[in-house]
Amino acid sequence: MGAYQYQALKVNGNVSKGVIEADSERHARQLLREQGLIPTQVQTLTQQRAASSKSKVSAADLALLTRQLATLLAAGIPVEESLRGVSEQTEKDKVRELIIGVRSKVLEGYGLAQAMAQYPNAFPELYRATVGSGEQTGRLDVVLEKLADYTEKQQKTRQKVQQALIYPLLMIIVSTAIISFLLTFVVPKIIDVFTESGQTLPPMTQLLINLSQFIKSYGLYTLAAIILALIGFKKSLSNIKIKTAWHQVMLKLPIVSYLVKTINVARYIHTFGILFAAGVSVLETMRVSSSLVTNVVMRQAFDLATLRVREGSGISEALKETKFISPMAIHLIASGEKSGQLSDMMERSASHLDNEVNRLIETSLTLLEPMVILLMGAVVLFIVLATLLPIFSMEQLVA
Repeated sequence: MGAYQYQALKVNGNVSKGVIEADSERHARQLLREQGLIPTQVQTLTQQRAASSKSKVSAADLALLTRQLATLLAAGIPVEESLRGVSEQTEKDKVRELIIGVRSKVLEGYGLAQAMAQYPNAFPELYRATVGSGEQTGRLDVVLEKLADYTEKQQKTRQKVQQALIYPLLMIIVSTAIISFLLTFVVPKIIDVFTESGQTLPPMTQLLINLSQFIKSYGLYTLAAIILALIGFKKSLSNIKIKTAWHQVMLKLPIVSYLVKTINVARYIHTFGILFAAGVSVLETMRVSSSLVTNVVMRQAFDLATLRVREGSGISEALKETKFISPMAIHLIASGEKSGQLSDMMERSASHLDNEVNRLIETSLTLLEPMVILLMGAVVLFIVLATLLPIFSMEQLVA
């Protein structure tokens, strides 16, 4: 049985699109007619089509389908039936297409991890490796429960950050628009009154005039130049030498450095704990964990740690050489190696780092709002003072 993408007409004339499972294209058309639809186009849901941008799913969708799949498998339902159940529960077409595509591969004889590997944009390497190890050990339901916990935790953190950023970003946009309007239309008219009087303007007022004239004459060009520069910079990061140099700079910036290191180390240790607990070999666990580190310099250090372990070094000893993992975490990892509870110790280290990351994010976001208010207030104060200073000077002359 395969998956078919269809387009059909309803009785009221509206167009219906979706995916249906059938033994053949003819069977798919027959099933659609039985549903009261008139099929106008039916084609195989090919791997190339499903692996396109339509196969990408959000973190929230991935977390939800993982939890649903884990729940069904824990109830003893076979993989293919669990996938069918998840596809029937989802309301989003692209998620349904993805799950049906995976189920089609499973029905063809692929393992679940192999089927998911056909859609790398939807299922990251950590996800596929963990599912693969769960299949090999016969603990797929347990592994998926851990994956569901992990993806949900990541999604909650991401959602918390996004929600906390809404108000400061809205303030920045509105304040920038108001200040630009004042400098472009209001301030020039007020300043014209003073310039026509021929009086000598204070330096602050003259600076405001120059700034206003610059924004009025070159504001759009400056904005376009900034956007082009950002696009160019982003494209330049495709060059590994430039990207490495930039990531090296990030590791030297005071606050950014701590944030980048903590987030990446937490991701590495979390991944290590999940994969190792699922039964993945140490070297493969370290390789996959390292591949998920976003900072190039840190990734190279963790790759070197993998090489050291391959050559016979202990895990804690090799990770200590990276200089990125805290002494406390190294101590826990070393203790886990000796006691045979490495995955548990990794989970403890990851939990501690998660709390540290959450605390850091919450503190940063808490400070962001008053900082934005102070900055915008300072700009408005500058405009007000620069506008009022000539009035005070004129009153002194009259007196």
